[in-house]
Amino acid sequence: MQIRVFYEDTDCGGIVYHSNYLKFCERARSEVFFQAGIPPLNDGIGFVVKDMHIEFLYPAKLGDILEVKTKLIAQKSASLKLAQNIYLQDKEVFRAQLTLVCLDVKTQKITKIPLWAENIFKSL
Repeated sequence: MQIRVFYEDTDCGGIVYHSNYLKFCERARSEVFFQAGIPPLNDGIGFVVKDMHIEFLYPAKLGDILEVKTKLIAQKSASLKLAQNIYLQDKEVFRAQLTLVCLDVKTQKITKIPLWAENIFKSL
């Protein structure tokens, strides 16, 4: 998914503010669902971040067009591990590995990943 860096994404020096990389990754994860024609919160099921390891490798700046790539690393019955990388042209600027858990939003309990969601993540 491509994202253009806007003024609101940067600090006073025109460099992407660190927390906005997390927003870019969240948008890319949501976009995976939208492209499949399914909202990220569907049938009372959603995914929440359990843990995340991040690395800032190179600064992105105002006006840059970034590419966010998401890859499935592993999947269990109620969780999955993803890699998300952000690139400026061919240069990697940000790297994250995260664990998502499947959540029944009504009960707020971890639940098994439904088949429709499994298929979405397998397409990564």
